[in-house]
Amino acid sequence: MNLFTSSRFIELYIEIYRDIRAFFIHLNAIKYLFPISMKKFVLFSGLMLLALSSCQNDDDNLIAVCETPSNVIANSIQHNSAQISWDYITDGASFVLEYGANGFQIGTGTSVNITETEMQLTGLIANSNYQVYVKALCSANNESDWSQPLSFTTLPEPVVAAFRPNLSELNLFQGNLSDLNPSSYAFEYQLNTALFTDYAHKQRLIALPPGESMTYDGEGLPIFPDNTLIAKTFYYYNDERNPSAGKHIIETRILLNINGEWQTGDYKWNDDATEATLDPNGSEVPVSWVDQQGNENNITYKIPSNTDCFTCHNRYDIATPIGPKIRTLNFEVNGENQIDQFINNGYLTGINGAEGLPAIANWEDRDASVEDRARAYFEVNCAHCHIPGGMCDVLSNLNFDYATSFDDSKIFENRFNIRARMGSYIPGFSMPYIGTVSVHTEGVALIFEYLDTL
Repeated sequence: MNLFTSSRFIELYIEIYRDIRAFFIHLNAIKYLFPISMKKFVLFSGLMLLALSSCQNDDDNLIAVCETPSNVIANSIQHNSAQISWDYITDGASFVLEYGANGFQIGTGTSVNITETEMQLTGLIANSNYQVYVKALCSANNESDWSQPLSFTTLPEPVVAAFRPNLSELNLFQGNLSDLNPSSYAFEYQLNTALFTDYAHKQRLIALPPGESMTYDGEGLPIFPDNTLIAKTFYYYNDERNPSAGKHIIETRILLNINGEWQTGDYKWNDDATEATLDPNGSEVPVSWVDQQGNENNITYKIPSNTDCFTCHNRYDIATPIGPKIRTLNFEVNGENQIDQFINNGYLTGINGAEGLPAIANWEDRDASVEDRARAYFEVNCAHCHIPGGMCDVLSNLNFDYATSFDDSKIFENRFNIRARMGSYIPGFSMPYIGTVSVHTEGVALIFEYLDTL
């Protein structure tokens, strides 16, 4: 193509002509203000034209600045992956993404060349801090500065809804196992009236599959999704007056919902509380602790076998949870109703709130009636066996379910038997039949007070 007929040449010629014309007007003004010879004037004009033309050529040869990627963010963070994306306006650029452990030096991390403005990082380490940088490649010799660093932390390993040889393999706790710090995939729950187990403390956890929730199904148990894990860890403080003096962790009982069926398992902790191993056979553990009154207590604690677990968790020959019923969960914890907490956190669906739901009494709440307190105690400590379909269904006509009327409960007809079998510990005769090796003095006092009113 002829340079002198090209459209770009014509545009450039017009621009230079306008600049020269304006320039000569100013020079004429200068000549009259500052008289110089014609020869010097022509020489000065030529030098200025040359400079003007040179500047015009420099503008034509400039290379556009390569834009730096901005707004680098991480989404869909999992225990082993994360989706990284960023903003970039100019078309046609490719990118270099470099990532590594938080604080790494650029050039020492893992680099990836891509053409899109997003990328999924895989193969990451769980519960770890990472840093990401991105730069643009606009051409072979033109690249941007590195973006501002993005930092993110991967999630912990998901809870494993399966029975493994060691408790640590279930990822139920994070950090030191003995700290009993729940995984972020699990949450604690409490019961308004709790089962008595020889004065042991208990930590109760539920781990739902990611994205799943419990579904409201009346005042009893909610519907749990498959791969739900329910855990209860039993321990004693060495000195009840000073919890910081340490604790003795005994066992962690596990319920797993696998393909719609509940399975039981029990993990026995070692003496150092560094691990717990699956123990289907049960065992005995000597336990000592100092109570709130400063008295030393000694018992031989019995860890149940799988058969024992099924004895209590059996309803019509099908294993089932016992404790986390809606009516037992329906009370305030840390100033907020526990059911409402579950709804707000997405743990429970199918209901809008706790208002109007039935609730059992706290057996220790002296503002409640003796009857309500006693019936709550029976519900939690006795009803799993003394209920239609329970282990004692064919052995006794008692029905301790809290929703059962007094007449149908048969408590009055059995009041003397209840008093005899709860008032002392005689293996094979006392009630509860299994699960304790001592009398619950305070609980029995409440039951006797209630029976005295009948």
